[in-house]
Amino acid sequence: MLNKIINASRPMIIAGPCSAETEEQTIETCRALAVTGRVNILRAGIWKPRTKPGCFEGAGEEGLKWLAAAKKDTGLPIATEVANAKHVELALKYGVDVLWIGARTTVNPFSVQEIADALSGVNVPVLVKNPLNPEVALWAGAVERLAKVGLTSLGLIHRGFSSFATSIYRNTPMWHLALEMRRLMPEVPLICDPSHISGNRELLFSVSQEAADLNYDGLIIESHCRPDKAWSDAAQQLTPADLDKMLGRVNWRHETVEKAEFLKQIDALRNQIDQYDVELFELLSRRMGVAAKIGEVKRENNVMIFQSKRWETIVERFLGEAEHLSLSREFISIILNAIHMESISRQNSIMNR
Repeated sequence: MLNKIINASRPMIIAGPCSAETEEQTIETCRALAVTGRVNILRAGIWKPRTKPGCFEGAGEEGLKWLAAAKKDTGLPIATEVANAKHVELALKYGVDVLWIGARTTVNPFSVQEIADALSGVNVPVLVKNPLNPEVALWAGAVERLAKVGLTSLGLIHRGFSSFATSIYRNTPMWHLALEMRRLMPEVPLICDPSHISGNRELLFSVSQEAADLNYDGLIIESHCRPDKAWSDAAQQLTPADLDKMLGRVNWRHETVEKAEFLKQIDALRNQIDQYDVELFELLSRRMGVAAKIGEVKRENNVMIFQSKRWETIVERFLGEAEHLSLSREFISIILNAIHMESISRQNSIMNR
């Protein structure tokens, strides 16, 4: 089903309220979304895993009745999140067409396996959100568990990752991890969740556009008929009308074009990139050689590997040069940390051989 929708009209758009709160709110929102003509699948949260007890945790089975009514009313397929075998049983009972596994569930292999076992022998599409923590192997493992029970219509949802770092995002995108999953599973559709990455409706367009630029297959995005009065995640939801306008602005670009001048220009620029990459890694190799020599000197003098003041000075110096270098502070921080960890690894092998 997923590939059919994607092949028929990219992008695939899954939209609906964060939570099915009442029958009126669910059906009103879904009807308005269907009228836009942009939405392929309607979504609503039926069970809501909350960080603290006492918050609205979803309407449960009653909400499935409302979602099923919206499906009948609009003719569009419906989707919801499941976190255990009982959720799967009830969702299938009410004719849910697409299931997704949330980030809090993906992080737990026992829960994923329970869902996989409940779906054995059932032909239903399942989307898997990335885990809360930035671990590609855990994400891939969840998909593999579902594939092993015979599910063939599987997809990925990139909803960003939890981070202690200060960020404008609710969940840091870490786009490179999603692209690594695409490299590992090129045949599996990749969908972006700009609502949970952003946590703020003002950022929804920019995140959606970046996903389009990176050749994602679609979006799963939250919409509410009265978002400011939503019972959960009010700040990141749009009205169906505003969502329609935003989606109309997103430019889903071509993967390539068969124009001689374009191909000539892109090949020339890629050749430059290739040369710079060779020089860059040659320099990194030489740098690590110096780091290894430092390890020898430290070993001879019984000096510890990590020198915090030296490291703080390096970080401050290069972060201060970010604007001059036309590089983001985030990028510089990632590169510095990767180089630093490799240097420590080299010195550690020397100190303890």
